[in-house]
Amino acid sequence: MNQGKPESTDKPRRSRATGRVTLDAVAAAAGVSPITVSRALRGERSVSADLVERVRAAADQLGYVPDPAARALASQRSANVVVLVPLLSNALFVDLLEAAQRTLQPAGYQTLIGVTHYDPVEEGQLLQGYLAHRPAGLIVTGFDRSEASRQLIAASGVPCVHLMETTSAPGVHWVGFSQVDAGHAITAHLVARGRRRIAFVAAQLDPRVLQRAEGYRRCLREAGLYDARLELLHPESSSMALGASLFEDLLRTRPDVDAVFFCNDDLAQGGLLAALRLGVPVPEQVAVAGFNDLAGSDQMIPPLTTVHTPRAEIGVAAARMLLSLMRKEPVSPAGVDVGYRIVVRGSS
Repeated sequence: MNQGKPESTDKPRRSRATGRVTLDAVAAAAGVSPITVSRALRGERSVSADLVERVRAAADQLGYVPDPAARALASQRSANVVVLVPLLSNALFVDLLEAAQRTLQPAGYQTLIGVTHYDPVEEGQLLQGYLAHRPAGLIVTGFDRSEASRQLIAASGVPCVHLMETTSAPGVHWVGFSQVDAGHAITAHLVARGRRRIAFVAAQLDPRVLQRAEGYRRCLREAGLYDARLELLHPESSSMALGASLFEDLLRTRPDVDAVFFCNDDLAQGGLLAALRLGVPVPEQVAVAGFNDLAGSDQMIPPLTTVHTPRAEIGVAAARMLLSLMRKEPVSPAGVDVGYRIVVRGSS
């Protein structure tokens, strides 16, 4: 008898209502109880690795597909994890999502993605809709949301992990880094390179962008160099086209500027393309720095100096933290600061 690959000459039992191969059929083929099959397929640590392999082999052989509705009814909670992000057009959040999904899926969880568009009202509506279905867990971006949404999350009892920022608030689980410190660090790099007229150019103006702005201001105030007239803040969505336009506006209104800290790499990439088109030498006349180290930044002319943010690491760490919370395992510390890294290239 081959214990690694269960064999059965009988046709697998199927639910009359759905036509699915049943959990009982997998249990019979694997020679274990239905509850053991359920635990093995959920990835619970109480089930040994060899037993998990045996159950999965039986499930694969029979073509068993778990019924999410039945699982939710039995457990009073689904196997879905809700992930709310501001945008899918930003590679930053795509990287986070992919890393989180790769971590959650082998443990038996599916991700449901909600896009908030940086709108607290829209986020509240998404939370109401998703939490009504009692998901197993929740991942949200940042801490800036309405009081109603905060209360909704707390009252739901659904384990929740926050991304991209840090907090000292007790009982809050998070994975991120200090946006303020990162903004301070990239500005300090420009100061160390001898720049004295350093502009800050920003779009979107979401909470994390504003935290980077605060780091910029702190650094320049410490150096005695802060000039509010060198801030160019625009509410539109961040893009290369907008970055080019804002760079041109800045040079026209503040021709003595000698460095620009763009709040995001796509803006900075647009700025570098505008400088190339206008014949403005970078970094000889104007140094340029970005944020997030997005794809293509190392291929710009010159390559872009930026802040590398570990998006994939954040996604993996957040998913692992959430898995522990969903399994009711102790999580300590409640927050994980993954840090950031200044990547110095030719633009500064």
